[in-house]
Amino acid sequence: MPDALLDRATLGDLLRVASASDYHRWEEQIRRTGGCSDPIHLTGWTIHKDKTTGQTLHHYSTEKEPGGRLRVACGNRRASRCPACAWTYAGDTYHLIRAGLAGDDRRDIPATVRDHPRVFATLTAPSFGPVHNRPDRGTCRCGARHAPDAPELGTALHPDTYDYAGAVLFNNHAGQLWQRFTNRLCREIAARAGLAQRELKECARLSYGKVAEFQKRGAVHFHAVIRLDGPDGPDTPPPSWATVGLLADAIRAAAGHSYTSVSVPAAEDQPARTFRWGTQLDVRPIKAFRDGSDITEQAVASYVAKYATKAAENTGTLDRRIGELSELDRHGVPDHARRLIEACKRLDPLYPDRRLWAWAHMLGFRGHFSSKSRRYSTSLGALRQARADYRAAQERAALGLDDVEPDTVLVLADWQYAGHGHTPGESVLAATIARGLQLNRETAREALRDQLDQEGTAA
Repeated sequence: MPDALLDRATLGDLLRVASASDYHRWEEQIRRTGGCSDPIHLTGWTIHKDKTTGQTLHHYSTEKEPGGRLRVACGNRRASRCPACAWTYAGDTYHLIRAGLAGDDRRDIPATVRDHPRVFATLTAPSFGPVHNRPDRGTCRCGARHAPDAPELGTALHPDTYDYAGAVLFNNHAGQLWQRFTNRLCREIAARAGLAQRELKECARLSYGKVAEFQKRGAVHFHAVIRLDGPDGPDTPPPSWATVGLLADAIRAAAGHSYTSVSVPAAEDQPARTFRWGTQLDVRPIKAFRDGSDITEQAVASYVAKYATKAAENTGTLDRRIGELSELDRHGVPDHARRLIEACKRLDPLYPDRRLWAWAHMLGFRGHFSSKSRRYSTSLGALRQARADYRAAQERAALGLDDVEPDTVLVLADWQYAGHGHTPGESVLAATIARGLQLNRETAREALRDQLDQEGTAA
């Protein structure tokens, strides 16, 4: 950020940090967090001792660190809160989804999953009233041709009659609707295979990975990778009757079935409602990488990873919990999002078990933003542990402990939380570090793509 754009206090703090004698150690800490914009501060110590001799192999304390603190990444998945940590989360999600499509020997997922029936399905919300849109042909219902970034896109044409209460209640029950959909899908698959549902488990298993996305109108919908495996998951081939066509047909039937619905009782001035998926259902087969199709393994994994780091921010709502409605004025929340948030506030005492006000910043949605079935592929926890083990091995090598058996080392530690975040000057420098790291990653990614393209051409 050019100095001319900084206020005097921020510039002074930036110079203080950059001229400090321990700046290089501070910069090293920030680089190790990936350029985290809101790092966690820890104070404490750790000691490595030989279990047999009691000899101290290594001793570390934060006393000599900048400010007497060690900074670690916040781990927030939201790109609006911490782009650096969100990048890591998106990368983990990408590898998780792609491993379930292409296999991964390091995580015991065979490459034969590419031969299993798999589709990319999008299930949308129903209509709660007409909104401003931008159709491929013609104009919006209001008579105008909106620009792609027009702020009115997704907002109600007639706010006084738009069902804001229905919209937030649908978001709130979307997780239950997904569960009912997957239950019904198993029944539909079994019916098409000529099997009872209990017999299906003996010859096939349904696996999925999904992510939620908020449309501009503030209604949530789901993108899902859905796969049919053999009885033991990805390690076993599916039965001969399991085809992409059968899976796609079963998905369409399950999404439109009367069982796939959630009923919400009436409460005071609110009528009883029954929620189902919207009529816009998209089901597409997933093709192999570089086969000329738009819906490839890499494209689907990238798409899911992209939305795994977002929430409802594109609607104009806040990216953190709301304490009181006056915050909406302070942050300039637009009218459509404001009405949805106010609906959460109004409905909260009518449906206390749904905790609508606690999730008003998510427009009522309270489910997992991204999730998967147990047998789909690896887990985010396993990916994080692999990264932690790799860094621990690097640390042992740097300390000269790589030849020491881990089982013979006793580790004693004491850590205390000491705050979080940056000073204004640190924030500017950390953002610069993060941009540099991102540029290096993008350069490396482009080089890898070129290499893969060359290998593909040669083959």
